Amino acid sequence: MNRNLWLLALCQGLFLTNNVVFIAINGLVGLQLAPFGWMATLPVMGYVVGGALSTPLVARTQSRWGRKVSFQIGLAVAVASAALCAWAAFSASFWLLCTATVVAGYYSANGGLYRFAAAELATPDYREKAVSLVLAGGLLGAVAGPNLASATRTLFPVPFAGAYIALIGVALLSMLCMSAIRFEAQPVVLNAAGQREQGRPLTVLMRQPAFIVAIVGAALGYGVMNLLMAATPLAMQVCGFDFDASALVLEWHVIGMFAPGFVTGHLIKRFGVLPVMGVGVLLNFACVAVALMGLELHHFGIALFFLGVGWNFLFTGSTTLAMTAYRPEEKDRAQAAINFCVYATLALSAFSSGVLVTTQGWTLLNAGSLVPITLTGLALLWLALQRRRAAVV
Repeated sequence: MNRNLWLLALCQGLFLTNNVVFIAINGLVGLQLAPFGWMATLPVMGYVVGGALSTPLVARTQSRWGRKVSFQIGLAVAVASAALCAWAAFSASFWLLCTATVVAGYYSANGGLYRFAAAELATPDYREKAVSLVLAGGLLGAVAGPNLASATRTLFPVPFAGAYIALIGVALLSMLCMSAIRFEAQPVVLNAAGQREQGRPLTVLMRQPAFIVAIVGAALGYGVMNLLMAATPLAMQVCGFDFDASALVLEWHVIGMFAPGFVTGHLIKRFGVLPVMGVGVLLNFACVAVALMGLELHHFGIALFFLGVGWNFLFTGSTTLAMTAYRPEEKDRAQAAINFCVYATLALSAFSSGVLVTTQGWTLLNAGSLVPITLTGLALLWLALQRRRAAVV
């Protein structure tokens, strides 16, 4: 770990602070302002829809101006969108809140590339650990996010308006950290004619088994995590728990998401990426099993903790797997494709979570999540069989 990686890990933590606060409060604010209860998680969905829509623009920005400028633009958008969310809360405007979260998605699309940038700040033999350890910076978000939401939700007569204002300060602090990071210029690859090598088209990349499974693992792993996490504050409110209890559960969930980052890279180096991702799938199954056992506080807490650890293994593994499937000159289009699939899945899961938890209930929501978890496991098995056949040939 060098100075640049530590600073990037801090930026990742501040990015997750923003995400956790959004997840903790957007559904509740949406429930207060929405015309109908099933629309409560539309502000949560708006955040990931904005991320999906922003991925092509972010890819072009990164290609043209580089990592640092693009990341700083994203943080400037974070400041503006947090201010817009606060305005929406003060004016009790549900649709303005949805618009603000869509705008905030541009910051999310930028922050989603921090893990790929981590690999570029480390030597090739250390990139798995660099990705894992920068993701571990999200521990800051695990602690700061729920506590920030709890401490600031009553700063003003309008509930949670203070939390949105606090996020402006979080983004400004991240801008300061980002300004101190030195990103090395990526080497320009030239073809035989002396022109810049463009690499393979996305259609070719998308046909590679490793790239397909990396997308499936990242998108479905993140989708299941978001499906259950976004619904948790609403489900706990229905069960009679107060916001502090929800914040505690979310805190342990995000600890589960990022604390393993200190060892996930080592596990991938030692056991391989597919076994680690397989354990992530098993932990997702364990999450659903615990959630179906009851509706006490410890059921929510243990289930969400397992969900967080499972996400870490799947997402870190998918990122590592993806980097084996594209060349340096292809990174912008490849990373944009992966993030677009992730955000599109997140948008669907965010909307579905609100509809399902308010109409079908927490039990059916968890039972339904078994479908994408099973699909992820089958994708890993398929890639393992593909590699075994290739080794035999």
